[in-house]
Amino acid sequence: MENIVLHAQPREVFGKKVKALRKKGQIPAILYGHKVKSKPLLVNKTEFEKVFKEAGVSSLVNLKVNHESPQKVLIREPQRDPISLEPLHVDFYKIKMTEKIRTEIPLKFVGESPAVKELDGTLITNRDTIEVECLPEALVHEIEVDVSGLKTLDDVIKVSNLNVPEGIEVLNEPEETVASIMPPRSEEELAELEAPVEEKVEEVEEVEKKEEEAEEEEMVEEKKPSEEPEKIPESGGKS
Repeated sequence: MENIVLHAQPREVFGKKVKALRKKGQIPAILYGHKVKSKPLLVNKTEFEKVFKEAGVSSLVNLKVNHESPQKVLIREPQRDPISLEPLHVDFYKIKMTEKIRTEIPLKFVGESPAVKELDGTLITNRDTIEVECLPEALVHEIEVDVSGLKTLDDVIKVSNLNVPEGIEVLNEPEETVASIMPPRSEEELAELEAPVEEKVEEVEEVEKKEEEAEEEEMVEEKKPSEEPEKIPESGGKS
């Protein structure tokens, strides 16, 4: 098991004031989990990004807070800015090495499918992670999925076909499709996609014209006098 270390320090700044910390290259974080009282932390953004690229969400990290003994943690998916994708906040979950945990392991698709190369099919990946249960020491960074076995347009890779390391139990349905091949488009489909834009515009204009005519007919119908004579209210007094 790889020895991945990440340094952190206690955090005493909260709320809107953490914005200033981010500008200085610090990320607010929190440590929680097995027999741990939630502890606010700070981590260096550059160091964190390097560690997260290596560990992801499924590899154990030795989190070292100042001079304390390292704690085994999993990194939860960081909260990021929707535009810049800069990390805004990170959760570290402390685990107990003797207790099984549930988490997700990323799938890495490798190899080349003959159905794609020779039959012009398109590789479709239905999942990019699988849910697992195992002891922390059995966790791996990713599971490789070799697509070179997809030789025909009907071939699929199911969860049951994955090469999962010993000690890891997959919780997804065995028959769930992980990857498949989409056949190439027919000549008719390609011709339809390549149809001149002008034809599409004419079709839309024709539909709009018919809708306008229908609306005009409805307006004419509404303006027609009723076939029944309008009732004249009776006078309240004598003539």
